[in-house]
Amino acid sequence: MSNQGFSWELFEQTPVVGIIRGLSLAQIRKILPLYQESGFFTVEITMNTEGAAELIATLRQEFPSLNIGAGTVCTLDDLQLALAAGAQFIVTPIIAEELFTPCKELNIPIFPGAFSPTEIYKAWQLGASAVKVFPSTALGVGYIKDVLAPLDQIKLLPTGGVTKENISEFLEVGALGVGMGGSLFKKDLLDDLEGLEEHFISIKKQLKRGLLVG
Repeated sequence: MSNQGFSWELFEQTPVVGIIRGLSLAQIRKILPLYQESGFFTVEITMNTEGAAELIATLRQEFPSLNIGAGTVCTLDDLQLALAAGAQFIVTPIIAEELFTPCKELNIPIFPGAFSPTEIYKAWQLGASAVKVFPSTALGVGYIKDVLAPLDQIKLLPTGGVTKENISEFLEVGALGVGMGGSLFKKDLLDDLEGLEEHFISIKKQLKRGLLVG
């Protein structure tokens, strides 16, 4: 599949990477129209989801105006599968150095996972489009603020522990955006589409508040 480019304009409008893990195509087909209508544009399918490559390829065709990427990419095999399926961006939980060059050559954004300031700086030097600070659950907003004090040129994408209640705070302290999985695609709302849409809209409102202050 030809790889229409990742839209930074759409991502910056709503800087959330929605992380879909372990859902079926039928479930995703119900969720993504609501996601898009609520003003979200970027979603990753994790490569440890059953049939991930086929899901990515199908979603690229059915939702051409969304950024559809691959997450949990840890090896070159994962990367090749994801790119062949048409993934428009790559997310990793780790720094896998061999993934950077192919992504740079193809102009595919890569968001590698890092935790310590040393790892974050290394990922940025290797050519990260933004560094996924993972997991952010334990250290929270204060950690992002502290890291950005000396490393203010690095774009950070905290992931893990980001919720409706704290999303605006992450943006206010200078994060480029956030990654959200279970707190965005809440399991107890997957069969309540009206409730899920209300949930998306409420997160979008909090995010707007953070963007205005940040």
